[in-house]
Amino acid sequence: MTHAAPVSPVDRAGLRQRIDKALTEFLAGQRGWLTAVDDGLLPVAEAIEAFVLGGGKRLRPAFGYWGYRGAGGVDSDQVVAALAALEFVQASALIHDDLMDRSDTRRGEPAVHRRFAARHRAAGWGGDADAFGDSAAILLGDLCLVWSDELLHSSGLPPATVARARPVFDEMRTEVTVGQYLDVLTQATADTSLDRAAKVARYKSAKYTVERPLLLGAALAGAPPEVHAAYSAYGLPLGEAFQLRDDVLGVFGDPELTGKPAGDDLREGKRTYLVAAALETLDEAGREALLAGLGVPDLDAAGVDRLRELITSSGALERAERHITALTESALAALTAVDLDTEARQALVDLAIA
Repeated sequence: MTHAAPVSPVDRAGLRQRIDKALTEFLAGQRGWLTAVDDGLLPVAEAIEAFVLGGGKRLRPAFGYWGYRGAGGVDSDQVVAALAALEFVQASALIHDDLMDRSDTRRGEPAVHRRFAARHRAAGWGGDADAFGDSAAILLGDLCLVWSDELLHSSGLPPATVARARPVFDEMRTEVTVGQYLDVLTQATADTSLDRAAKVARYKSAKYTVERPLLLGAALAGAPPEVHAAYSAYGLPLGEAFQLRDDVLGVFGDPELTGKPAGDDLREGKRTYLVAAALETLDEAGREALLAGLGVPDLDAAGVDRLRELITSSGALERAERHITALTESALAALTAVDLDTEARQALVDLAIA
């Protein structure tokens, strides 16, 4: 694989700025609606604005956009706005994910449930501050999912075009939700098989990160079946590679880059590919040591280092890196099997590498 091009595919065609503009304008309208209902909803508007506009790689709208362009779709701000709806699906998933994982931070800022718990404490309100924060996070995550629908429908695209894309959008949101449940179930049942880890990664992240946004773009463009098939053959392995990279960062990543505490995935007891692969090859003592530390919420830095060493010495990290490379190469090969717009094809190659 070569290095990604100097200009990110997310920044070509002014894409990032156009996505942010669509999100900013939509959120301004929602703020007006909320505050007209009650002044007490202003913090809700502010929190969602901070979450959606304050960070994020905009990868999902980028895959959707270049999938649309690759299928011959004509560029327009209405298409960009429709694809920006994917950012609200992402926001919903992350807000709920942080609550379920009891994460303190997201992108270096307090997670939404922590933000509202802190607001409760500062105001001296009655009841349990953490319970208030949890309730707020559930409702704000739900609100983001509702708004994903609203932005798609209010994007300015013809109703027939939106209707064509609707089944992809609906299935994507179902998949990420059941994927989240499978993740919770897997932690509860302590299923450590590679098959289960792969399925959770596929449904919780891989499909809605790459494949579904691409298929959404293809549907908006009215693409033929062979383009949909090529996008799935590209999107599924790339999405899995993306999730594997996220899993590696969740254990070995730099908190200053990830915005999450080091080793958080270990403290949360996530049964990722890394953990499953390590458990498959470690001896009995190694397996016992890894399982003993996995899911311990107050695991200290030395404990995290011990688990990292077990994962590395088992060969799981090296195995994950090889798998990421193989999956990415498989994804790139799929792009050669179909006739796509040249600029868009290059953007999809660069997105994969990035």
